[in-house]
Amino acid sequence: MAKTFKKLWPIFISRDNFWTAYQKALRHKRYKAPAADFAMNAEINLINLINELEKGVYRPGRYQSFYIYEPKKRKISAAPFRDRVVHHALVNVLEPIYEARFSEASYACRKNKGVHKALEKCHWHVRNRKYFLKGDIVKFFPSADHDILFEILSKKIADSRILDLIKKLLSSGVGLLDDERAPYWFAGDGLLTPGLRFCGLPIGNLTSQFFANVILNELDQYVHHEIRPAGYVRYADDWVLFDNDVETLKKAKLSIEKFLARYRLLCHANKTYFAPCRQGFVFLGFRLTPRGKRIARENVSRFRKRMRRYNKLINRHIIDYDQISASIKGWLQHLSHGNTAGIISKVMPNVKFRKI
Repeated sequence: MAKTFKKLWPIFISRDNFWTAYQKALRHKRYKAPAADFAMNAEINLINLINELEKGVYRPGRYQSFYIYEPKKRKISAAPFRDRVVHHALVNVLEPIYEARFSEASYACRKNKGVHKALEKCHWHVRNRKYFLKGDIVKFFPSADHDILFEILSKKIADSRILDLIKKLLSSGVGLLDDERAPYWFAGDGLLTPGLRFCGLPIGNLTSQFFANVILNELDQYVHHEIRPAGYVRYADDWVLFDNDVETLKKAKLSIEKFLARYRLLCHANKTYFAPCRQGFVFLGFRLTPRGKRIARENVSRFRKRMRRYNKLINRHIIDYDQISASIKGWLQHLSHGNTAGIISKVMPNVKFRKI
């Protein structure tokens, strides 16, 4: 029988855990109003939060939502700062349990992993395998089913108070992504089934990123134990299989589609496909081919637009260069992980900032 974890609440509710969670939530938010307000009486606010949780009267606050449009339109939902502290405290307890069970092929939101290591591993397979199967899940975060997630979590977590808290956190995000979620029917569904199920992991939550890995670890384990391809890499809901036999990948495509349907997830018909590695494909903003890694054309176009926008703001004295230098340095650092010689010279000379 699989091991379960029962006595997690005392670890979760400890002052040490909440102080650590508070420090993590504060990173990069220190000078924003909600974080600054909480920080003014941090110890009292943390004690009050712990007391609410202990008494069972804690209720998550309302999200503030907004849209971003790069690389595509997405709804971001920000939880109140005190709730973000709770999210960190919960993940502090759950992450060690699941980290030991997560696949090495999973690279999103994990220590010592990340975008660039995923790119390196993927590119190694592109250079050393003949074929790839690239997969895309339709609207994963809006479609993530709460009952299915809870069932997966319950196989390991046997602490009722932790599970009740997870239910509260999931319920607080119900409806936020309904406008992005398309109704899909799966085997055994009735006419009203899609509308009766609670779905959605708000993009922007630490818990959403963690819960996404919990759900998609089921896919990882299925691929490793049932399909056994020559290579596999997953970053969030983007995944790629590699093999030297194209028939293996053809069968894998069908079996993965059936497997994901058990979790009420759907593969994107146009974005899930197999092809020779020499043809290359775009993954995490880079075009990968046996020759190298090049920044995807659409990313260069987006950066040009962003630089032109910055240029206008500087010339109108709305911002100064120091305010955008971190963004530019971050993008250049990202470029350094690919074969990007010449890109800088093509983009940067066309952006001429007027000195303040």
